[in-house]
Amino acid sequence: MSSPDVVVIGGGVMGASIALELSRNGRTVLVVDKGGAPGAGSTSASSAIIRFTYSNYNTILMAWESAQHWFKWNEFVGAEDPDGMAKYVQTGYLVFLTEGYDGVRQRELWDQFGIPYELLSPEQVRDRWPAFETGKFYPPKSIEDPAFADDPYDQLWALYDPLSGFMDDPMLAAHNLAHAARLEGAEFRFHTEVVEIRRDADRVIGVTLAGGEQVDAPIVINAAGPHAAKINRMAGVYGEMKVHHQPLRQEVFSPPAPKGFRLEDDAPIVADLDLGQYFRPHMGDLLNVGTTEPACDPLHFIEDADDWNDSTTVEFFERVMLRLARRLPDFGIPLKPLGIGALYDVTDDWIPLYDKTSLGGFFMACGTSGNQFKNAPLVGKFMRALIEAAERGVDHDVDPVKVVGAHTGQEIDLSAFSRLRTQAVTAGNVMG
Repeated sequence: MSSPDVVVIGGGVMGASIALELSRNGRTVLVVDKGGAPGAGSTSASSAIIRFTYSNYNTILMAWESAQHWFKWNEFVGAEDPDGMAKYVQTGYLVFLTEGYDGVRQRELWDQFGIPYELLSPEQVRDRWPAFETGKFYPPKSIEDPAFADDPYDQLWALYDPLSGFMDDPMLAAHNLAHAARLEGAEFRFHTEVVEIRRDADRVIGVTLAGGEQVDAPIVINAAGPHAAKINRMAGVYGEMKVHHQPLRQEVFSPPAPKGFRLEDDAPIVADLDLGQYFRPHMGDLLNVGTTEPACDPLHFIEDADDWNDSTTVEFFERVMLRLARRLPDFGIPLKPLGIGALYDVTDDWIPLYDKTSLGGFFMACGTSGNQFKNAPLVGKFMRALIEAAERGVDHDVDPVKVVGAHTGQEIDLSAFSRLRTQAVTAGNVMG
């Protein structure tokens, strides 16, 4: 495909979703990725959680609308992947209510959108899941802090929604989307690096690949995950942004699940801002455990997304495991860490960037901050709407594009994800 209508940089779950949406609507699409397969980068390290506990109208509505597609994944993809289909595992989602998170605004919006939930007392939480310690330990503390071992001083209520869950294989989900896009005519080229965004005055005209090959295209979309900031700088648009983004190194662990907190026990996904962590049950009687970036933990931003250590560290492992043991007292801390290092492409306010730029024809779907896997089904629709608006002469910076959710009929205002927005007041972490 020497001169496609669109070049998408990045073949993860976002890039594959964009390719499917645009190719279904008659555009020729070339996806280039320096990795080796669909979803082989950050997507493969995702906890793949599908939830609706965000911080404002547009982010909650986006997640709820996207969830409808995960619930009916095969129908959304529209093609049977010979390598198998990712599956949605419904577990429910429990978030403990603590300082800074009372869930009131979430419940108001969930009522508006028709999202079912329960408000559970500490006694109700323990009755349903006896594995929990429902004590309050806030604020999250480093494990070196002597106060880390203090007894709980109160009890926590919780907000529970029964419909949340996770995708059993995030990389396979990206593969499903890429396979369907290929059937619609999209081309994917892996082990292929973009080294230049080519422009003519104020418009993009294509890209240059490592080795010197030039690909002409009137539209280029940056969906490069942790490499996206580098691509935005390459395009000369990073400096215009009021909300910036950069790679953040994280670690996610998969220890054995304690008795009473496995999939067979109907264990939910848990957001525990009281201790600064999240965890969920996984297949094979394992857990999937990460942090919510509490203030007591240093953040490890990196300069080069190609130069970082993907191994787990003893420091991170001990921090996460000891916090988990406070919430699940029967958890037996394993002697050996089982997990991976991962990169998030994190914005200043942990809300993504789905936007146009001042360079005509150059768009971005980046800054996904470790929490946007769940919104991949809608991202393709967002980018299509932004492109079509620009082609009609609409300036999204002045007249924001809106996308109507098919499930609720409510409008999602894409200015909420603008590079020029005032930084949102959010949880300040992966919860978004």
